[in-house]
Amino acid sequence: MITPLVDRDTLDVPGLERLIEHVLGGGVHGLFILGTTGEAPSLSYRLRHDLIDRVCRQVAGRVPVLVGITDTSFVESVNLAQRAAQAGAAAVVLSAPYYFPAGQPELWEYVEDIAGMLPLPVFLYNMPSHTKLSFEPEMIARALDIPNIVGLKDSSAQMIYFHRVRQLTAGREDFSLLVGPEELLGESVLSGAHGGVNGGANLFPRLYVDLYEAARAADLPRIATLHAQVMRLGATIYSVGKHRSAFIKGLKCGLSLLGVCDDAMAEPFRRFEAKQRAEVLRYLNELGVNSERLALPIG
Repeated sequence: MITPLVDRDTLDVPGLERLIEHVLGGGVHGLFILGTTGEAPSLSYRLRHDLIDRVCRQVAGRVPVLVGITDTSFVESVNLAQRAAQAGAAAVVLSAPYYFPAGQPELWEYVEDIAGMLPLPVFLYNMPSHTKLSFEPEMIARALDIPNIVGLKDSSAQMIYFHRVRQLTAGREDFSLLVGPEELLGESVLSGAHGGVNGGANLFPRLYVDLYEAARAADLPRIATLHAQVMRLGATIYSVGKHRSAFIKGLKCGLSLLGVCDDAMAEPFRRFEAKQRAEVLRYLNELGVNSERLALPIG
């Protein structure tokens, strides 16, 4: 889920409330806050705590809430996990600490140490493009012996890595394998993933729920149709900006144009200017989207 903001350190509270209901109305099975799409590393701890409290209170147990706790500080990750537990979250999500390039033995020691201090079940979050570190398959195999590590969110976009982890975790009904890049949702679920964490579901939750359900049913024609709609987002709304921030900017801009929430960004990024906003609006019109159809598949 994105983090609706009105400025660099203030939540768009009405927008957050509308966004939560919009996403839940699309039938999603859970919410993941304070991840990459949520701009978590750029947010103050005060704002992160406020977001955790508000989301968990509004969701009120309707679906599980997963909270990202990745930080360069071991202590602050633990603090975020404690706040999530107090608020009623179901689990926390932990990526490798970024900045210092830890070796795999050092990363394993970190995982082993922090897992023992976290009050909630833990999903490891493999995001090497942002952290410059990967939870190698051998480490995942070792992590299966840590009781409160219950899953992996793989955002590597590397299907060979996914298949290796899937083989290692096959038969473990207590371990969930989720895939990050939404373009891989259909084929990953067909190949044994338990689901996906899809940024595009901020705009079109029903599209991704339908794609997940089609993949679970191995309905190949429907998968192909829905996957093509997912790919259209990458070629349209996600392609407006010039930089890697375009994905989040496009999502926030689209939600703003549809009256869901403000599109302010956490710095170092800025919201789209008038020219880019007009492009996003044109793409929304081409996709046949309006505020009444947001929870439905596009096309």
